[in-house]
Amino acid sequence: MPKRSKFRKCQKGRLTGTAYRGSEVSFGEFGLKAVTNGWVTSRQIEAARIAITRYMKRTGKVWIRVFPHKPVTKHPAETRMGSGKGTPEMHVVVVKPGMILFEVEGIPRDQAEEAMRLAGHKLPVRTRTVARDEIRIE
Repeated sequence: MPKRSKFRKCQKGRLTGTAYRGSEVSFGEFGLKAVTNGWVTSRQIEAARIAITRYMKRTGKVWIRVFPHKPVTKHPAETRMGSGKGTPEMHVVVVKPGMILFEVEGIPRDQAEEAMRLAGHKLPVRTRTVARDEIRIE
């Protein structure tokens, strides 16, 4: 969650298009790239981070390339429709296809792919592992 923001609530927005920034591996050797779009909550990011670090033990380094800036509101349970917008319930990242979500370095390729596979299972978007040296035209 952000420490502070200009506005408490924001509009829903649309999940269209592809990522035009943050789509290349720039810190580590391997990255977890989103293939589909969706909202990823701060809890899901943390669950994926824990999955990666537990698999890697004490070796290597992990970077989280996304941050949950978008507040999502929700009405309380058993509340009638209307009566304004609800209160902010959680924060999410708007993930678009092509975004790099996590990066790792300092471990072999097969271990990096397994760590990223485990992290991908914690996320609501489809992902794949990419390497820095790969040149792929999509």
